[in-house]
Amino acid sequence: MKDPPVRFALASKRVVTPAGVRQAAVLIDGERIEAILSRGEVPSGVAVEDLGELVISPGVVDTHVHVNEPGRTDWEGFETATRGAAAGGVTTIIDMPLNSSPVTTTVAALEEKRAAAQGKCHVDVGFHGGLVPGNADELESLIDAGVCGVKAFLCDSGLDEFPASGEAELRAALPVLARRGVPLLVHAEVVEAEQNAGPMRNYGDWLRSRPEEFERNAIALLRKLCAEYLAPIHVVHLASGPLTSHFFWAKQDGLPLTVETCPHYLHFSAEQLEAADPRFKCAPPIRRKEDRRRLWEALLDGVIDTIGSDHSPCPPEMKHLDATQPGSGDWQRAWGGIASIELTLPIVWRGLRTHMVTFTRVAEWLSATPARLVGLDTRKGRLAPGFDADLCVWNHEEEWTVRVEDLHHRHKITPYDGQRLRGRVKRTYVRGQLVYDDGEFPAGPTGQLLRRRASFDTA
Repeated sequence: MKDPPVRFALASKRVVTPAGVRQAAVLIDGERIEAILSRGEVPSGVAVEDLGELVISPGVVDTHVHVNEPGRTDWEGFETATRGAAAGGVTTIIDMPLNSSPVTTTVAALEEKRAAAQGKCHVDVGFHGGLVPGNADELESLIDAGVCGVKAFLCDSGLDEFPASGEAELRAALPVLARRGVPLLVHAEVVEAEQNAGPMRNYGDWLRSRPEEFERNAIALLRKLCAEYLAPIHVVHLASGPLTSHFFWAKQDGLPLTVETCPHYLHFSAEQLEAADPRFKCAPPIRRKEDRRRLWEALLDGVIDTIGSDHSPCPPEMKHLDATQPGSGDWQRAWGGIASIELTLPIVWRGLRTHMVTFTRVAEWLSATPARLVGLDTRKGRLAPGFDADLCVWNHEEEWTVRVEDLHHRHKITPYDGQRLRGRVKRTYVRGQLVYDDGEFPAGPTGQLLRRRASFDTA
Protein backbone atom coordinates (compact mmCIF):
# COMPACT_ATOMS: atom_id res chain seq x y z
CA MET A 1 0.00 0.00 0.00
CA LYS A 2 1.14 3.53 -0.77
CA ASP A 3 1.70 5.85 2.14
CA PRO A 4 -1.47 7.89 2.75
CA PRO A 5 -1.31 11.59 1.92
CA VAL A 6 -0.11 13.65 4.84
CA ARG A 7 -2.98 16.08 4.32
CA PHE A 8 -6.29 14.97 2.84
CA ALA A 9 -10.03 15.37 3.31
CA LEU A 10 -13.08 13.10 3.41
CA ALA A 11 -16.42 14.66 2.51
CA SER A 12 -19.94 13.39 3.16
CA LYS A 13 -23.51 14.57 3.47
CA ARG A 14 -23.49 13.05 6.97
CA VAL A 15 -20.54 14.11 9.11
CA VAL A 16 -21.26 13.56 12.82
CA THR A 17 -19.87 16.50 14.80
CA PRO A 18 -20.45 17.37 18.48
CA ALA A 19 -22.80 20.12 17.30
CA GLY A 20 -24.83 17.80 15.09
CA VAL A 21 -24.80 16.16 11.67
CA ARG A 22 -23.84 18.34 8.71
CA GLN A 23 -22.67 18.19 5.14
CA ALA A 24 -18.96 18.74 5.52
CA ALA A 25 -15.41 17.69 4.81
CA VAL A 26 -13.10 16.39 7.52
CA LEU A 27 -9.67 17.87 6.84
CA ILE A 28 -6.94 15.60 8.18
CA ASP A 29 -3.33 16.64 8.62
CA GLY A 30 -1.16 13.72 9.61
CA GLU A 31 -2.68 12.04 12.67
CA ARG A 32 -5.04 14.85 13.69
CA ILE A 33 -8.20 16.52 12.47
CA GLU A 34 -7.26 19.97 11.26
CA ALA A 35 -10.76 21.28 10.62
CA ILE A 36 -14.37 20.44 9.79
CA LEU A 37 -15.18 22.52 6.71
CA SER A 38 -17.77 22.92 4.04
CA ARG A 39 -16.81 21.11 0.86
CA GLY A 40 -15.94 24.38 -0.86
CA GLU A 41 -13.65 25.52 1.95
CA VAL A 42 -11.12 22.71 1.54
CA PRO A 43 -7.81 24.35 0.60
CA SER A 44 -6.73 24.00 -3.00
CA GLY A 45 -4.24 21.21 -3.57
CA VAL A 46 -5.69 19.00 -0.84
CA ALA A 47 -7.04 15.68 -2.11
CA VAL A 48 -10.75 15.33 -1.29
CA GLU A 49 -12.68 12.07 -1.48
CA ASP A 50 -16.44 12.44 -1.58
CA LEU A 51 -18.14 9.56 0.25
CA GLY A 52 -21.63 10.66 -0.71
CA GLU A 53 -24.25 9.63 1.86
CA LEU A 54 -22.03 7.34 3.92
CA VAL A 55 -21.90 8.40 7.57
CA ILE A 56 -18.59 9.69 8.90
CA SER A 57 -18.71 9.42 12.69
CA PRO A 58 -16.11 9.32 15.47
CA GLY A 59 -14.44 5.95 15.89
CA VAL A 60 -16.06 3.79 18.54
CA VAL A 61 -14.30 3.74 21.93
CA ASP A 62 -14.90 0.36 23.57
CA THR A 63 -13.89 0.53 27.23
CA HIS A 64 -14.75 -3.10 28.05
CA VAL A 65 -12.69 -5.67 26.14
CA HIS A 66 -11.01 -8.88 27.36
CA VAL A 67 -8.01 -9.52 25.12
CA ASN A 68 -6.41 -12.24 27.35
CA GLU A 69 -2.82 -11.81 26.12
CA PRO A 70 -0.33 -12.73 27.55
CA GLY A 71 -0.98 -16.08 29.12
CA ARG A 72 -4.25 -16.98 27.43
CA THR A 73 -3.57 -15.80 23.91
CA ASP A 74 -5.18 -19.01 22.64
CA TRP A 75 -8.47 -17.45 23.87
CA GLU A 76 -7.88 -14.09 22.19
CA GLY A 77 -4.84 -11.97 21.41
CA PHE A 78 -4.11 -8.36 20.55
CA GLU A 79 -3.66 -9.02 16.84
CA THR A 80 -7.02 -10.75 16.33
CA ALA A 81 -9.01 -8.65 18.82
CA THR A 82 -7.88 -5.38 17.26
CA ARG A 83 -8.52 -6.64 13.73
CA GLY A 84 -12.07 -7.34 14.82
CA ALA A 85 -12.29 -3.94 16.45
CA ALA A 86 -11.12 -2.18 13.27
CA ALA A 87 -13.69 -4.09 11.20
CA GLY A 88 -16.41 -2.78 13.52
CA GLY A 89 -15.41 0.89 13.38
CA VAL A 90 -13.78 0.65 16.81
CA THR A 91 -10.66 2.83 16.92
CA THR A 92 -9.80 2.53 20.63
CA ILE A 93 -10.19 -0.39 23.01
CA ILE A 94 -9.46 -0.53 26.72
CA ASP A 95 -8.33 -3.96 27.85
CA MET A 96 -9.64 -5.42 31.08
CA PRO A 97 -7.12 -6.70 33.69
CA LEU A 98 -8.29 -10.30 33.22
CA ASN A 99 -8.34 -12.94 31.69
CA SER A 100 -4.67 -12.60 30.88
CA SER A 101 -1.93 -14.19 32.94
CA PRO A 102 -0.60 -12.44 34.87
CA VAL A 103 -3.67 -10.37 35.71
CA THR A 104 -3.03 -6.62 35.64
CA THR A 105 -2.94 -5.94 39.37
CA THR A 106 0.66 -4.65 39.56
CA VAL A 107 2.77 -2.31 37.49
CA ALA A 108 5.04 -5.22 36.57
CA ALA A 109 2.05 -7.11 35.12
CA LEU A 110 0.91 -3.97 33.29
CA GLU A 111 4.31 -3.62 31.67
CA GLU A 112 4.27 -7.30 30.71
CA LYS A 113 0.90 -6.77 29.04
CA ARG A 114 2.12 -3.69 27.20
CA ALA A 115 5.14 -5.61 25.97
CA ALA A 116 2.84 -8.38 24.70
CA ALA A 117 0.71 -5.86 22.81
CA GLN A 118 3.57 -3.92 21.23
CA GLY A 119 3.53 -4.04 17.44
CA LYS A 120 0.39 -6.21 17.20
CA CYS A 121 -2.48 -3.74 17.42
CA HIS A 122 -4.58 -2.51 14.50
CA VAL A 123 -6.29 0.13 16.69
CA ASP A 124 -5.16 2.14 19.71
CA VAL A 125 -5.20 0.27 23.03
CA GLY A 126 -5.36 1.38 26.65
CA PHE A 127 -5.41 -0.73 29.80
CA HIS A 128 -7.38 -1.00 33.02
CA GLY A 129 -5.77 -2.10 36.26
CA GLY A 130 -7.40 -4.47 38.73
CA LEU A 131 -8.47 -4.33 42.37
CA VAL A 132 -8.18 -7.60 44.30
CA PRO A 133 -7.80 -8.35 48.00
CA GLY A 134 -4.37 -7.21 49.18
CA ASN A 135 -3.35 -4.91 46.29
CA ALA A 136 -4.84 -1.55 47.35
CA ASP A 137 -1.29 -0.26 47.88
CA GLU A 138 -0.60 -0.89 44.17
CA LEU A 139 -3.34 1.42 42.90
CA GLU A 140 -1.40 4.67 43.14
CA SER A 141 1.46 3.18 41.12
CA LEU A 142 -0.93 1.73 38.53
CA ILE A 143 -2.55 5.14 38.12
CA ASP A 144 0.87 6.79 37.79
CA ALA A 145 1.65 4.21 35.11
CA GLY A 146 -1.38 5.34 33.09
CA VAL A 147 -4.17 2.83 33.62
CA CYS A 148 -7.51 4.13 32.37
CA GLY A 149 -9.58 2.72 35.23
CA VAL A 150 -9.55 0.10 37.97
CA LYS A 151 -11.75 -3.00 37.70
CA ALA A 152 -13.20 -4.98 40.61
CA PHE A 153 -15.48 -8.00 40.88
CA LEU A 154 -17.95 -8.28 43.73
CA CYS A 155 -18.33 -11.99 42.93
CA ASP A 156 -16.21 -14.83 41.60
CA SER A 157 -14.52 -13.71 38.38
CA GLY A 158 -13.94 -17.25 37.16
CA LEU A 159 -10.17 -16.93 37.72
CA ASP A 160 -8.47 -17.86 40.97
CA GLU A 161 -5.85 -15.14 40.44
CA PHE A 162 -8.52 -12.41 40.32
CA PRO A 163 -10.62 -12.99 43.46
CA ALA A 164 -13.66 -10.97 44.45
CA SER A 165 -13.42 -7.72 46.39
CA GLY A 166 -15.72 -6.97 49.29
CA GLU A 167 -16.70 -3.76 51.02
CA ALA A 168 -13.37 -3.61 52.86
CA GLU A 169 -11.40 -3.65 49.59
CA LEU A 170 -13.68 -1.01 48.06
CA ARG A 171 -13.24 1.25 51.08
CA ALA A 172 -9.47 0.91 50.82
CA ALA A 173 -9.48 1.82 47.12
CA LEU A 174 -12.08 4.59 46.88
CA PRO A 175 -10.16 7.37 48.68
CA VAL A 176 -7.28 6.93 46.21
CA LEU A 177 -9.61 6.88 43.21
CA ALA A 178 -11.53 9.92 44.46
CA ARG A 179 -8.31 11.88 44.90
CA ARG A 180 -6.99 10.88 41.48
CA GLY A 181 -10.28 11.11 39.58
CA VAL A 182 -9.96 7.59 38.17
CA PRO A 183 -13.08 5.40 37.93
CA LEU A 184 -13.68 2.12 39.71
CA LEU A 185 -15.34 -0.19 37.17
CA VAL A 186 -17.38 -2.83 38.96
CA HIS A 187 -18.91 -6.17 38.10
CA ALA A 188 -21.94 -5.55 40.30
CA GLU A 189 -23.31 -8.86 41.53
CA VAL A 190 -23.18 -10.06 45.12
CA VAL A 191 -23.72 -13.79 44.60
CA GLU A 192 -25.14 -16.14 47.20
CA ALA A 193 -23.33 -19.42 46.72
CA GLU A 194 -26.35 -21.59 47.41
CA GLN A 195 -28.13 -20.14 44.38
CA ASN A 196 -25.57 -21.85 42.13
CA ALA A 197 -26.00 -25.33 43.57
CA GLY A 198 -27.22 -28.16 41.35
CA PRO A 199 -26.94 -28.90 37.62
CA MET A 200 -27.68 -26.32 34.95
CA ARG A 201 -28.91 -27.94 31.76
CA ASN A 202 -30.63 -25.01 30.04
CA TYR A 203 -30.86 -21.24 29.89
CA GLY A 204 -33.65 -21.10 32.44
CA ASP A 205 -31.42 -22.81 35.01
CA TRP A 206 -28.68 -20.24 34.38
CA LEU A 207 -31.08 -17.30 34.58
CA ARG A 208 -32.57 -18.49 37.86
CA SER A 209 -29.10 -18.95 39.34
CA ARG A 210 -28.31 -15.21 38.94
CA PRO A 211 -31.45 -13.31 39.99
CA GLU A 212 -31.86 -9.55 39.81
CA GLU A 213 -31.39 -9.44 43.59
CA PHE A 214 -27.65 -10.06 43.11
CA GLU A 215 -27.34 -6.91 40.99
CA ARG A 216 -29.66 -4.93 43.23
CA ASN A 217 -27.66 -5.63 46.40
CA ALA A 218 -24.38 -4.78 44.72
CA ILE A 219 -25.63 -1.53 43.19
CA ALA A 220 -27.16 -0.42 46.49
CA LEU A 221 -23.75 -0.88 48.13
CA LEU A 222 -21.95 1.01 45.37
CA ARG A 223 -24.41 3.88 45.48
CA LYS A 224 -23.90 4.18 49.24
CA LEU A 225 -20.11 4.17 48.88
CA CYS A 226 -20.20 6.63 46.00
CA ALA A 227 -22.15 9.08 48.16
CA GLU A 228 -19.71 8.58 51.02
CA TYR A 229 -16.43 8.93 49.10
CA LEU A 230 -17.56 10.92 46.02
CA ALA A 231 -15.29 8.68 43.97
CA PRO A 232 -16.20 7.92 40.34
CA ILE A 233 -17.81 4.47 40.15
CA HIS A 234 -18.89 2.92 36.84
CA VAL A 235 -21.10 -0.16 36.95
CA VAL A 236 -20.39 -2.36 33.96
CA HIS A 237 -22.79 -4.60 32.00
CA LEU A 238 -26.08 -3.70 33.70
CA ALA A 239 -28.70 -6.32 32.79
CA SER A 240 -31.67 -5.52 35.04
CA GLY A 241 -33.99 -2.85 33.69
CA PRO A 242 -35.62 -1.80 37.00
CA LEU A 243 -32.22 -1.02 38.52
CA THR A 244 -31.73 1.90 36.14
CA SER A 245 -33.67 3.93 38.72
CA HIS A 246 -30.62 3.86 41.02
CA PHE A 247 -28.59 5.69 38.39
CA PHE A 248 -31.38 8.16 37.65
CA TRP A 249 -31.52 9.21 41.29
CA ALA A 250 -27.76 9.21 41.66
CA LYS A 251 -27.60 11.71 38.80
CA GLN A 252 -30.25 13.83 40.50
CA ASP A 253 -28.07 13.82 43.63
CA GLY A 254 -24.98 14.82 41.66
CA LEU A 255 -23.12 11.60 42.41
CA PRO A 256 -20.35 10.35 40.08
CA LEU A 257 -22.11 6.99 39.68
CA THR A 258 -22.36 5.96 36.04
CA VAL A 259 -23.39 2.82 34.21
CA GLU A 260 -22.76 0.75 31.10
CA THR A 261 -24.95 -1.78 29.37
CA CYS A 262 -23.95 -4.15 26.58
CA PRO A 263 -25.21 -5.01 23.09
CA HIS A 264 -26.41 -8.47 24.14
CA TYR A 265 -28.75 -7.02 26.77
CA LEU A 266 -30.16 -4.62 24.18
CA HIS A 267 -30.58 -7.25 21.45
CA PHE A 268 -31.66 -10.54 23.04
CA SER A 269 -34.19 -11.44 25.70
CA ALA A 270 -34.61 -14.51 27.90
CA GLU A 271 -37.90 -15.40 26.21
CA GLN A 272 -35.93 -16.05 23.00
CA LEU A 273 -33.41 -18.32 24.70
CA GLU A 274 -35.35 -21.30 26.05
CA ALA A 275 -33.49 -23.59 23.65
CA ALA A 276 -30.24 -21.60 23.66
CA ASP A 277 -26.80 -23.15 24.04
CA PRO A 278 -23.97 -21.76 26.21
CA ARG A 279 -22.82 -19.32 23.52
CA PHE A 280 -25.38 -17.09 25.23
CA LYS A 281 -23.94 -17.52 28.72
CA CYS A 282 -22.77 -14.30 30.36
CA ALA A 283 -23.00 -12.76 33.82
CA PRO A 284 -25.25 -11.11 34.69
CA PRO A 285 -27.49 -13.17 32.40
CA ILE A 286 -29.61 -11.79 29.58
CA ARG A 287 -32.94 -11.05 31.24
CA ARG A 288 -36.57 -10.62 30.14
CA LYS A 289 -38.13 -8.51 27.40
CA GLU A 290 -39.27 -6.04 30.01
CA ASP A 291 -35.70 -5.60 31.21
CA ARG A 292 -34.57 -4.99 27.65
CA ARG A 293 -37.31 -2.43 27.13
CA ARG A 294 -36.34 -0.56 30.26
CA LEU A 295 -32.65 -0.60 29.37
CA TRP A 296 -33.45 1.01 26.02
CA GLU A 297 -35.69 3.53 27.76
CA ALA A 298 -32.92 4.45 30.21
CA LEU A 299 -30.40 4.76 27.38
CA LEU A 300 -32.68 7.07 25.42
CA ASP A 301 -33.39 9.12 28.56
CA GLY A 302 -29.70 9.66 29.28
CA VAL A 303 -29.62 7.46 32.40
CA ILE A 304 -27.33 4.79 30.94
CA ASP A 305 -24.04 6.43 30.03
CA THR A 306 -22.11 4.02 27.82
CA ILE A 307 -22.35 0.82 25.80
CA GLY A 308 -19.41 -1.59 25.95
CA SER A 309 -19.07 -4.87 24.11
CA ASP A 310 -17.73 -6.90 27.06
CA HIS A 311 -15.99 -8.96 24.38
CA SER A 312 -15.00 -12.07 26.34
CA PRO A 313 -14.14 -14.94 24.01
CA CYS A 314 -12.78 -18.39 24.75
CA PRO A 315 -11.88 -21.54 22.81
CA PRO A 316 -15.01 -23.36 21.57
CA GLU A 317 -14.43 -26.37 23.80
CA MET A 318 -14.83 -24.15 26.87
CA LYS A 319 -18.42 -23.47 25.83
CA HIS A 320 -19.19 -27.24 25.87
CA LEU A 321 -21.13 -27.12 22.60
CA ASP A 322 -19.95 -30.40 21.05
CA ALA A 323 -22.70 -32.95 21.63
CA THR A 324 -20.16 -35.80 21.31
CA GLN A 325 -18.00 -34.52 24.18
CA PRO A 326 -18.52 -35.02 27.94
CA GLY A 327 -20.22 -32.05 29.56
CA SER A 328 -22.05 -30.96 26.40
CA GLY A 329 -24.64 -28.32 27.21
CA ASP A 330 -23.42 -27.96 30.81
CA TRP A 331 -24.18 -24.34 31.65
CA GLN A 332 -22.42 -24.59 35.00
CA ARG A 333 -19.07 -25.60 33.47
CA ALA A 334 -19.26 -23.46 30.32
CA TRP A 335 -17.20 -20.28 30.22
CA GLY A 336 -19.35 -17.16 30.54
CA GLY A 337 -18.63 -14.53 27.95
CA ILE A 338 -19.92 -13.24 24.62
CA ALA A 339 -17.73 -12.45 21.61
CA SER A 340 -18.93 -9.43 19.67
CA ILE A 341 -16.16 -6.83 19.41
CA GLU A 342 -16.94 -5.82 15.82
CA LEU A 343 -20.73 -5.84 16.10
CA THR A 344 -21.59 -3.13 18.64
CA LEU A 345 -22.45 -0.36 16.19
CA PRO A 346 -24.79 -2.41 13.95
CA ILE A 347 -26.46 -4.05 16.96
CA VAL A 348 -27.25 -0.69 18.51
CA TRP A 349 -28.31 0.85 15.20
CA ARG A 350 -30.64 -2.06 14.48
CA GLY A 351 -32.21 -1.66 17.90
CA LEU A 352 -32.91 1.99 17.14
CA ARG A 353 -34.77 1.30 13.91
CA THR A 354 -38.14 2.27 15.46
CA HIS A 355 -36.75 5.34 17.24
CA MET A 356 -35.88 8.72 15.79
CA VAL A 357 -32.41 8.99 17.31
CA THR A 358 -29.68 11.12 15.77
CA PHE A 359 -26.25 9.91 14.80
CA THR A 360 -24.93 12.42 17.34
CA ARG A 361 -26.66 10.62 20.22
CA VAL A 362 -25.19 7.31 19.10
CA ALA A 363 -21.74 8.89 18.96
CA GLU A 364 -22.21 10.12 22.53
CA TRP A 365 -22.96 6.58 23.77
CA LEU A 366 -20.25 4.83 21.77
CA SER A 367 -17.48 7.41 21.47
CA ALA A 368 -17.55 10.68 23.41
CA THR A 369 -18.78 9.48 26.81
CA PRO A 370 -16.57 6.35 26.89
CA ALA A 371 -13.54 8.49 25.99
CA ARG A 372 -14.37 10.83 28.87
CA LEU A 373 -14.80 7.91 31.28
CA VAL A 374 -11.29 6.62 30.62
CA GLY A 375 -9.54 10.00 30.51
CA LEU A 376 -8.92 10.13 26.75
CA ASP A 377 -11.43 12.85 25.89
CA THR A 378 -8.82 15.44 24.93
CA ARG A 379 -7.93 13.35 21.87
CA LYS A 380 -10.53 10.60 21.34
CA GLY A 381 -14.28 10.31 20.81
CA ARG A 382 -15.12 13.41 18.76
CA LEU A 383 -14.74 14.76 15.25
CA ALA A 384 -13.27 18.14 16.14
CA PRO A 385 -10.12 20.13 15.37
CA GLY A 386 -7.09 18.90 17.28
CA PHE A 387 -8.53 15.45 17.97
CA ASP A 388 -7.03 12.24 16.64
CA ALA A 389 -8.33 11.48 13.16
CA ASP A 390 -10.23 8.39 14.33
CA LEU A 391 -13.12 7.91 11.90
CA CYS A 392 -15.77 5.29 11.28
CA VAL A 393 -17.28 5.37 7.78
CA TRP A 394 -20.50 3.35 7.56
CA ASN A 395 -23.66 2.77 5.58
CA HIS A 396 -26.55 3.32 7.99
CA GLU A 397 -29.10 1.77 5.61
CA GLU A 398 -27.39 -1.51 4.79
CA GLU A 399 -28.92 -4.61 6.36
CA TRP A 400 -26.84 -7.75 6.60
CA THR A 401 -26.65 -11.15 8.24
CA VAL A 402 -23.82 -12.09 10.60
CA ARG A 403 -21.79 -15.08 9.41
CA VAL A 404 -19.18 -16.33 11.83
CA GLU A 405 -16.72 -17.11 9.06
CA ASP A 406 -16.62 -13.39 8.20
CA LEU A 407 -15.71 -12.26 11.71
CA HIS A 408 -12.15 -11.42 12.68
CA HIS A 409 -11.75 -12.30 16.36
CA ARG A 410 -9.78 -15.47 17.09
CA HIS A 411 -12.47 -18.11 17.58
CA LYS A 412 -15.41 -17.98 15.19
CA ILE A 413 -18.07 -18.41 17.80
CA THR A 414 -20.75 -15.89 18.80
CA PRO A 415 -24.46 -15.92 19.63
CA TYR A 416 -24.96 -13.38 16.83
CA ASP A 417 -24.37 -15.98 14.10
CA GLY A 418 -27.32 -15.65 11.70
CA GLN A 419 -28.64 -12.44 13.26
CA ARG A 420 -29.89 -9.73 10.93
CA LEU A 421 -28.28 -6.36 11.73
CA ARG A 422 -28.44 -2.85 10.28
CA GLY A 423 -25.55 -0.52 9.53
CA ARG A 424 -22.34 -1.76 7.88
CA VAL A 425 -18.86 -0.39 8.53
CA LYS A 426 -17.01 0.31 5.29
CA ARG A 427 -13.82 1.98 6.50
CA THR A 428 -12.02 2.73 9.74
CA TYR A 429 -9.29 5.34 10.16
CA VAL A 430 -7.03 5.45 13.23
CA ARG A 431 -5.03 8.65 13.59
CA GLY A 432 -5.49 9.32 9.88
CA GLN A 433 -4.44 5.86 8.71
CA LEU A 434 -6.85 3.61 6.86
CA VAL A 435 -6.77 0.49 9.03
CA TYR A 436 -9.89 -1.22 7.64
CA ASP A 437 -11.23 -0.98 4.09
CA ASP A 438 -14.27 -3.16 3.35
CA GLY A 439 -12.68 -6.45 4.38
CA GLU A 440 -9.03 -5.48 4.05
CA PHE A 441 -6.53 -4.19 6.63
CA PRO A 442 -4.22 -2.02 4.54
CA ALA A 443 -2.22 -0.26 7.27
CA GLY A 444 -1.31 -3.34 9.29
CA PRO A 445 -0.79 -3.20 13.07
CA THR A 446 -0.07 0.52 13.54
CA GLY A 447 -2.04 1.05 16.76
CA GLN A 448 -0.53 2.92 19.68
CA LEU A 449 -0.56 1.95 23.35
CA LEU A 450 -2.37 4.63 25.35
CA ARG A 451 -2.08 6.05 28.83
CA ARG A 452 -4.79 7.96 30.63
CA ARG A 453 -4.21 11.69 30.68
CA ALA A 454 -2.50 12.87 33.86
CA SER A 455 -4.90 12.15 36.71
CA PHE A 456 -5.41 14.99 39.13
CA ASP A 457 -4.54 14.82 42.78
CA THR A 458 -6.56 17.02 45.11
CA ALA A 459 -4.30 16.47 48.10
